[in-house]
Amino acid sequence: MTSSTTTSSTTPGALRNTIRHFLVDTDLSPAEQAEVLELAAQMKKSPYLYQPYAGDGAGRKTVAVIFDKTSTRTRVSFAAGIADLGGVPLIINPGEAQMGHKESIPDTIRVLERMVATVVWRTYAHSGLEEMAALSEVPVINSLSDDYHPCQLLADLLTVKEHKGQLSGLTLAYLGDAANNMANSYLLACATAGMNVRVAGPEGYLPPEAVVAAAKERAAATGGSVLATTDAAAALAGADVVATDTWVSMGQEEEKAQRQELFRAYSVDAAALKLAAPDAIVLHCLPAYRGYEIAAEVIDGPQSVVWDEAENRLHAQKALMAWLMDKSGLAPLRAVS
Repeated sequence: MTSSTTTSSTTPGALRNTIRHFLVDTDLSPAEQAEVLELAAQMKKSPYLYQPYAGDGAGRKTVAVIFDKTSTRTRVSFAAGIADLGGVPLIINPGEAQMGHKESIPDTIRVLERMVATVVWRTYAHSGLEEMAALSEVPVINSLSDDYHPCQLLADLLTVKEHKGQLSGLTLAYLGDAANNMANSYLLACATAGMNVRVAGPEGYLPPEAVVAAAKERAAATGGSVLATTDAAAALAGADVVATDTWVSMGQEEEKAQRQELFRAYSVDAAALKLAAPDAIVLHCLPAYRGYEIAAEVIDGPQSVVWDEAENRLHAQKALMAWLMDKSGLAPLRAVS
């Protein structure tokens, strides 16, 4: 049974216990993360090999992609990816849906799950995603929340693996606002991959203790390690990968001047790169503000893999969607003949 064939005779809640969602990086076990990344590499070589949304003769399947926040890469990568997978992306822009003001999340998902194969949501409060997934009979994907950005990390890990040949045992240093969603996801996703992950930011801008504890627990099982510090040099020392993110996220515009001064010591510039490994690669999830969190000579320089990283959102998310559909029993992962 799939969402496209749900009828009034379907028992409500019958599928909820079997549906896989992706809300936070640790929703994938280490083995599952490796499986999704391998599938992403395969899909990058053969973009149309899997068609989970192509249907079984009853027509193409629709994927709802909901935006509470504006977007460029998330919008394009999911829309293009869904089409590559044989589906139709239904883009719901900010303010176009009644969810959260005129209609509750539970009522919204009860409608959506009868019409779409997957729900992708870029939103603010992570609790909304958790509420939706708890009730949904189709996969729910966190394309960004205030707490986590797990789809970006799949793309980042795919990029690192392409350029370094492996993930386990590598060291990644993240500099900047270490209390934001990217820092949280770097901790959890890199620990899942068996990497040594270090995040550095000023006092008061370090990750929540609960996230650090969860990352350390995962690292203990994978052979990785976790460090949250105010010492940028300690985080950078010998790092194989250097990552950063904007210092001013949506909703923080009034703090711009204060943040630019506060985070200046955590800028990824030429001096910072000299502390990392000589062959270190540089990540930035974009949009980037040259001269602030990253120097122009770095993001546009030979160690930058930022544009590969941006492209890999497409391949990683395609793999994730196909994998979730397969593991949820909604569409088997079968190559197109």
